[in-house]
Amino acid sequence: MNIQQIRNATLVLTYANQVFLIDPFLGEKGSLPPFDHTPNTHRNPLVDLPVDVSTLLDPDAVFVTHLHADHFDDAAKQLLPKAVPLYAQNATDVSVIQEAGFTDVQSFDQGVTLRDVKVYRTNGQHGVGEIGQRMGHVSGLVFTHPDEPTLYIAGDTIWCDDVDSAIDTYAPDVIVVNSGAAQFLTGEPITMSERDLLAVHEAAAEATIVVSHLEAVNHCLLRRDMIADFLAANHLSAHFLIPDDGETISF
Repeated sequence: MNIQQIRNATLVLTYANQVFLIDPFLGEKGSLPPFDHTPNTHRNPLVDLPVDVSTLLDPDAVFVTHLHADHFDDAAKQLLPKAVPLYAQNATDVSVIQEAGFTDVQSFDQGVTLRDVKVYRTNGQHGVGEIGQRMGHVSGLVFTHPDEPTLYIAGDTIWCDDVDSAIDTYAPDVIVVNSGAAQFLTGEPITMSERDLLAVHEAAAEATIVVSHLEAVNHCLLRRDMIADFLAANHLSAHFLIPDDGETISF
């Protein structure tokens, strides 16, 4: 299994000889306005893609965990081949994606099998209280195969019972978490904070945790160096990987 961190939550997953593009956020630096009600007003994405976008456009399948613009943007809708197999979290998202012209769109709500790879949907909580409700429905993904590590991509979620349950159910070897502690001017973070990363490790002490969703959108204020310092201070660095954009991790 290879996981290439592209930018934000966008990953290229090579798994059992198939290539899956996760949450494609493909626009040029600054092509989108900033998220409102945040202390940082820079336009999104904050950084360029680390690879030529053309190298991302021929996967075996695309998975979109939810429809926020930093997970499936207009550039992805324009650039990806309209016949690419594309999987969305529910029937509502399937309909929205079909309206963008894609012709092979299915829901992964009940799980899917792609040759000998099984993919399962997990629940998540994209924040708490009113803000969490406004963020809407989100999902994660679990990939399994007899000859590969079990991979859990938690998606845009904070630490919550849903994440704990997914870890208990699937016993993943590798967990990708979306961090950055994305936050607005009021309310709690809507993606994982340092405290949440610690909770994931405590629930999955044997897993390798890959920290994603960093330094690419204006409301993510928790940086790679801050996370690395926190992990070192808590003697946890050996359990975590914090890939740079463009970096590939192999398992």
